[in-house]
Amino acid sequence: MTAPGRELSDLDALLTGPVPATGPTVSEGDPATGEWTVTRGAGFVIAPLWTGKPLTGVYTPEWNAAEEADKAQLTSLVRQLDDRYGPHRQVAMRVPLFRKLAGDPMPALFQALCDEDLLGDLAVWGPVPTGRPETLTRQLAVSLSRSDGDAPAILCAVVSDHPITELPEAG
Repeated sequence: MTAPGRELSDLDALLTGPVPATGPTVSEGDPATGEWTVTRGAGFVIAPLWTGKPLTGVYTPEWNAAEEADKAQLTSLVRQLDDRYGPHRQVAMRVPLFRKLAGDPMPALFQALCDEDLLGDLAVWGPVPTGRPETLTRQLAVSLSRSDGDAPAILCAVVSDHPITELPEAG
């Protein structure tokens, strides 16, 4: 994970980096810690940008302060990206969550987000200018998620070669 403030440079690298055109969805982790580092699938890459502090043993009001700090991290990044790419649009993760719980199929990108417990709504921009002709159609999204109450929040990025749109209610 990167230190706070490095998110934009990491996003630039993801936007201009390789995105698999085909193939299965594969998640990778750090060999030493097992901590998730990236997920790649046909037409997308998902990567963590920042991780908050674990909340094990933390109680109110420190809990509330930690959650507010995590949300502030997301809000700051979204503002910077809005300044850079224009207003974002929201893509809710409610339908993918319900599909996950029901075991219903969904597009690989949303399945990968659910598999990593990245269930926070997505702020999406795109297509975004990347400065490289072969990557001009890329979509960018960021999200803040916490897999359970004590786990650290994860600010993640999604880069996709396809539009990122909200899933319809019925699959």
